[in-house]
Amino acid sequence: MPEAIKNRYDFVLLFDCENGNPNGDPDAGNLPRVDPETQLGIVTDVCLKRKIRNYVEAVKEGEAGFDIYISEHTPLNASDRKALDYIGVNEIKDIKKKDPDADSKIRDFMCKNFFDIRTFGAVMTTFVKGALNCGQITGPVQLTFAKSIDPISPQELAITRVAITTEKDAANKSTEMGRKAFIPYGLYRAEGFISANLAKKVTNFSEEDLSLLWEAITNMFEVDHSAARGKMAVRELIVFKHDSEFGNAPAHKLFDLIEVKKKDDVEFPRSYKDYIVSVNEEAVPDGVHLERRDV
Repeated sequence: MPEAIKNRYDFVLLFDCENGNPNGDPDAGNLPRVDPETQLGIVTDVCLKRKIRNYVEAVKEGEAGFDIYISEHTPLNASDRKALDYIGVNEIKDIKKKDPDADSKIRDFMCKNFFDIRTFGAVMTTFVKGALNCGQITGPVQLTFAKSIDPISPQELAITRVAITTEKDAANKSTEMGRKAFIPYGLYRAEGFISANLAKKVTNFSEEDLSLLWEAITNMFEVDHSAARGKMAVRELIVFKHDSEFGNAPAHKLFDLIEVKKKDDVEFPRSYKDYIVSVNEEAVPDGVHLERRDV
């Protein structure tokens, strides 16, 4: 079994969206998510993790140890059943009486076989309902909501199509109307944390997993292009590697070293070139190493 990572990491992710909807809000007619007080755009952590999962699922399809638990292709209880079959149990209600070590065996099985559980953790309802402590796993990798650097301008366009849904409607009209939500441009910043301690104690998130995570983050939009999302791209990944398991500096102080602002002569940013990204590298504390991963 691969050895768990030994170093804590904190990171900042910059990505942008041009003429697309980076993360629609079902409560607002699928308009791009926005903070109503500041008008800053929002992309949820759930959305970002979905794209990371999709990338891993695509590039590691069928490879042992890299299944995806939160997947549109497989019901969760079907994946849970694999763990029960592994320890030879049919009925979960009596599992603790039959095997006192069932919690750790199930947890280890799920972490070993599912990359996203090993990375982000999971709430496994089957085991929670069965009163098993392994039903809720906190993963070593956590992401914040992404927020746009400047206010965004959610818009809707009316669109038409010549393909009519029903024969009855086709007898009365030649086109149908629709709506398309988008923003002209938005540069977003998300922040993330990777705990070596949780990797060691809980999921055994390894150096191989870490390498795949960086690859997935930098390429997550490359397997996710669609007309609705417009042109989305990861622009930069800035990583702080600590010398120790628990870290050598608070994450928020490291994040404060990174400043992203639009250029003085730009009123309405429309591209990544309209921004300046600066990192105060001289202020990086001892025991922390900075790596800027341009994409």
